[in-house]
Amino acid sequence: MPFRLEIVTLDRLVFAEDIDFVVVPGSEGELGILAHHAPLISTLKPGELRIRRGNDVEYYAIGGGFVQVRPDKVVVLADIAEHADEIDESRAQEARERAEQEIRDFPERAAEARATLRFAHARLQVVQRRATRSTRRPPARDNP
Repeated sequence: MPFRLEIVTLDRLVFAEDIDFVVVPGSEGELGILAHHAPLISTLKPGELRIRRGNDVEYYAIGGGFVQVRPDKVVVLADIAEHADEIDESRAQEARERAEQEIRDFPERAAEARATLRFAHARLQVVQRRATRSTRRPPARDNP
């Protein structure tokens, strides 16, 4: 049974459509949400967000934030959110390398650089999924 998902950042409404299933990168691990999920609020860490509609799966990289599961919809309030098609792989690779360098050179800023590094890894993971999705069969219905 479909339900409404909204992905929102400070800058824009990134996504607002009915979907079948979403997996978000919760602070304690991945969280899968179906229609009629129990209400909840959770923090999100930088990572990959997966959306399933029928046999189609879409991928987003998010930079952390919050998820709110409500009776009428699920709202992801993300610091940053990028669809797989919006991500430039070379820029994501450069961001990863800069974050790694900053961790080595400036230990006092390591916590912030690690968050940047996690988001860069998420962006690269989403890009990899984009590159392989056209060569793979659609995922099984119960495995997003």
